[in-house]
Amino acid sequence: MNGRLFVVGTPIGNLSDMTYRAVETLKNVDFICAEDTRVTAKLLNYFEIKKPLVSYHEHNAAVSGRAILSRLSEGEDCAIVTDAGMPCISDPGEDLVKLCRQAGIEVLVVPGPTAAMSAIAISGLDTKRFSFEGFLSTTKRNRTEHLSQAAKSTNTLIFYEAPHKLIYTLQDMLEYFGDRRISLCRELTKIHEEVIQTTISQAIEYYEDKTPRGEYVLVVEGASEEKSDITLDKAVSMARALVKNGEKPTDACKAVAKETPFSKAQLYSKLLEGENE
Repeated sequence: MNGRLFVVGTPIGNLSDMTYRAVETLKNVDFICAEDTRVTAKLLNYFEIKKPLVSYHEHNAAVSGRAILSRLSEGEDCAIVTDAGMPCISDPGEDLVKLCRQAGIEVLVVPGPTAAMSAIAISGLDTKRFSFEGFLSTTKRNRTEHLSQAAKSTNTLIFYEAPHKLIYTLQDMLEYFGDRRISLCRELTKIHEEVIQTTISQAIEYYEDKTPRGEYVLVVEGASEEKSDITLDKAVSMARALVKNGEKPTDACKAVAKETPFSKAQLYSKLLEGENE
């Protein structure tokens, strides 16, 4: 008889957020696979849980995943946890769940805190429809494609970002999204929890003089309904028409940016490309 895989949510900062069911599940499984066994060991020690730990992260997922699946197939129960929050969300744990589903292993969820849902709940932005975008790629092409696609969405957008990349991400967002409202949520549930409700341009100005600290969830206003159907090419054509009527290119792009989902910089760059062809 196969064992079961339990996807167990853990606190995102405050250990008091650990659920009774999560503690009992970790006590009752045969072993626990963790993103960073050192981090998970601290959690287990706090709740006096003594179970074998198996390392499972993006660099060893292929090998470790097969070993975990083998143990599950032999009847052992396993819990998967991440360093903080729900496993398998922007996390290699999703691959283990896929393996288990393909092998007919039962997968059960023990829900817990998630940074994304916690952030949007207190963001002050629209929560009726939202898109979880996770981390932006560090590869320029993938990053550009991601931002270009997200710029068209009318849903509220949720991103994760590390402190040392924050200012660059905000600058890219200003270029592709324009100056939208944003809530920057950091260190949620911890002692230094902070939520800054501002605009993207004001956030850039703020962090030019202040060093970002802690992990961030960025909740960004979606594109307005009336602007979402306008393509970049159409927006550039609008700017080009204004230039032909005597407007300076920068002023034309600024005016069109207010009426479309595209930023002044994005429009100006595309306008120049057309002139150089």
